[in-house]
Amino acid sequence: MAYIGQSIKNGTFTVLDTSGNTYNGSNTAFALGTQVGSPAQLLVSHDGVIQKPGTDYTLATGGTQITFTTAPASGASIFIVEISGAVGGPMNTDINGAEFILDVDGDSSITADTDDQIDFKAGGTDRFVLSSANAKFNVGAYNAEATLTDGATVNWDVSTSPVAKVTLGGNRTLAAATNAQTGQFVSLLIIQDGTGSRTVTFNAAYEFTEDTAPTLTTTAAKGDLFVFRYNGSKFLEVGRNLNLTLS
Repeated sequence: MAYIGQSIKNGTFTVLDTSGNTYNGSNTAFALGTQVGSPAQLLVSHDGVIQKPGTDYTLATGGTQITFTTAPASGASIFIVEISGAVGGPMNTDINGAEFILDVDGDSSITADTDDQIDFKAGGTDRFVLSSANAKFNVGAYNAEATLTDGATVNWDVSTSPVAKVTLGGNRTLAAATNAQTGQFVSLLIIQDGTGSRTVTFNAAYEFTEDTAPTLTTTAAKGDLFVFRYNGSKFLEVGRNLNLTLS
């Protein structure tokens, strides 16, 4: 019967030669004659019954052997097909500058057609260029503003929330920020709630201009913005902007 529909665009299907194996009712591990990256890359038939990857069989010895959960009976009929390319095994191929297309209409891709440079394209235009010299953004790069949880002690994970804000519902202590990287810049917007006159005690990890912690704005709903640079030990104040009207 003729094949109906589109042909398979990617992948190859290879029947593996397992004739050298002996099925005697006790052996469970058998040579594949090739290296396979994942059990899901194999279509395995045992006496006409399709076997389930990870349940009926696994891979062993670096992917060059198949191990059955139950030893095939003496004289069993084993048929194995390797599916490669379409199902993800390990990729170790030099594509030599060819463009790797990521979407259906072909306008989003990754390519390295210039030596030591990788271009990331979206919507038909290079948006990010990574080279051995630098990383160039052709569109705005930003960290989405995160909202910290207000409480007696305010905690700040600058790995996940490098740009953050918190609205004070009382007098608070700002704990030393966690998971910072040396050289990292972070910012925090401290907002007074509808009552105002809230204070913050800063952990000693924050180092301010002239070694003096700031006095916050006391007006309800106004904010104070602080920017810090982490030096591996302390968060050094880079700048501040006080008494901000936020809306």
